[in-house]
Amino acid sequence: MQNRGNPETASFDVTSMGNAIIDVLWQAPEAAIHDYDLNKGTMTLIDEARAEFLTSVMGADRLMESGGSAGNTAVGLTGLGARAAYVGKVKDDQLGQAFKDSLSKTGTRFDVPFSTEGPATARSLIFVTPDGQRTMNTFLGASTQLAPNDIDEALIAGSAVTYMEGYLWDQPEAKDAFRLAAKIAHDNGRLTALSLSDPFCVDRWRAEFLDLIDGGVIDIVFANQDELMSLYQTDDLDHARDQARASNAQLVALTRGYDGSEILVAGQEDLHIPVVEVVKRVDTTGAGDLYAAGFLYGFVTGEDLAVCGHYGSRAAAAVIQRVGARLGKDDLKAVTAA
Repeated sequence: MQNRGNPETASFDVTSMGNAIIDVLWQAPEAAIHDYDLNKGTMTLIDEARAEFLTSVMGADRLMESGGSAGNTAVGLTGLGARAAYVGKVKDDQLGQAFKDSLSKTGTRFDVPFSTEGPATARSLIFVTPDGQRTMNTFLGASTQLAPNDIDEALIAGSAVTYMEGYLWDQPEAKDAFRLAAKIAHDNGRLTALSLSDPFCVDRWRAEFLDLIDGGVIDIVFANQDELMSLYQTDDLDHARDQARASNAQLVALTRGYDGSEILVAGQEDLHIPVVEVVKRVDTTGAGDLYAAGFLYGFVTGEDLAVCGHYGSRAAAAVIQRVGARLGKDDLKAVTAA
């Protein structure tokens, strides 16, 4: 790819847009999946009453930090040294202030006005079982209030890449905000990126995601193999790859778990990035989010696509060896080490 969103003229390297959510993580026994009727390994949307119940059954050793898929990516980018900003909606309440404070401490810009009415700040209750799988139950709360008037035109126009999570597509006004941001980005010679988020999200919005990609609204797609096969309604990964290459996306970054990742670019040979071996998979929360952070960091700093993929793989490998979606200083240094 020749166009990297012109980072040399940008005020920010990447602005991430997503559901602004406080993550509450608990290392749960396997029995909790059955006991509390959880759908293992997926993200399930819940109401406020269910959120209160699941919060009550979590142990006192639970961990709380600002999160959300795109929020994790933004913090990862900042930690790696990128100029990163975040767009999402929280309420003017205790959790909303905690979310903003948490992001601000990382150096990530976040100045979307708080909502003063409507539901409480969103939270994602994450049950991490001994096999490292994370089961997310998410109350979207105030995050659903993100609207076009929350889009700072100067911020998007001045960001080399605007990265958006697929989960945003669950709310009509967020869709409009999403499309507005993409238009501003393209009108200013910048790029857009989309994470497909999870297979259920793809099932809900397949036709519209395909329209975004083939209509040129999205330049870069991040997906794992289940999401990509869901997008193209096939059990054949080779067929899904062929469809991705034939799309209007400039680039597709495909993650494959133990099989590493692949970079698909139309008219070019696929790049295969080997998996980074880990000692123990503690918690897969944020693996895809941190892959995107590592990849995009390499992308906006002008690295070859293979190097971008290696950065993504290293970041993902580091984050699954700890609880939560934040990397320590040593992990961050290792991502870009020669």
